[in-house]
Amino acid sequence: MAPVVILLLAVSAYPLVYNLWNSFHHDNLSVVGAHSFAGGSNYSKMVTSSEWLHALERTAGFTVVSVVIETVAAVALALMLNAKFRGRGVLRAAILVPWAVPTVVSATLWKTMFDPRQGFVDYVLGGLHLPGAHTTWLAGTWTSWVAIFVADAWKNVPFVAIILLAGLQVIPTEIYEAARMDGATTMQMFRRLTLPLLRPALMVALIFRTLQAFLVFDVVYIMTGGGPGTSTETLSYLNWETFLVRTDFGYGGAISVGLVVIALIIAAGYVRVLRTEV
Repeated sequence: MAPVVILLLAVSAYPLVYNLWNSFHHDNLSVVGAHSFAGGSNYSKMVTSSEWLHALERTAGFTVVSVVIETVAAVALALMLNAKFRGRGVLRAAILVPWAVPTVVSATLWKTMFDPRQGFVDYVLGGLHLPGAHTTWLAGTWTSWVAIFVADAWKNVPFVAIILLAGLQVIPTEIYEAARMDGATTMQMFRRLTLPLLRPALMVALIFRTLQAFLVFDVVYIMTGGGPGTSTETLSYLNWETFLVRTDFGYGGAISVGLVVIALIIAAGYVRVLRTEV
């Protein structure tokens, strides 16, 4: 076991420890001789920086909105896939296609689709005489977020739906038959039977999606590059920019550690809720 433990420590623990070390030092490649002990100044700079606070606000907003919308859509999709109909197996396999596509590819695809000259979004809206037919989606703040939400949902809703579908399939059908005999409506069965029994699978899906959404980077990088201006910059994007554009490894390390701490707090919150529910 020792070699395995050493390998795991080398792969996972070393980068974290090295990042933590950097976060307590001034280490900027663009400044000659800038490698000295900084104490907690990188952290105080981070929590008082307006760009970090705004990035945190945008990341939190994206996480809440995307997780809520995608979870509701995934529940509906999972219920549909759990019903018996011809071609169900093919459809179940087909919905995994978006999830299997690398995020860089899917984000590039959606960036092209939202292009006002070549994309199909404006074309379809114009054909249906709907508002937004002449929108330059990635040039405005709110329209950029709409495009990011759509691209993110297209890729992640199937993943959440498959997790929920696995939860639906272990619910005994006998309890629904008994509920029908007692005169329960479809909505009553959904609220009183399906949702409570689906809760364990729902919690697992929520943990995965919340952490994924909170650490979102690639779809933002590809579709908007954090723009217009900095209006779609998330914490992970700011972290990347600090590391690789500004080459400030000390401050970047502090942002990375901050991201890890917030992610752990989110995971701990979910675990606490799970324990309470169990």
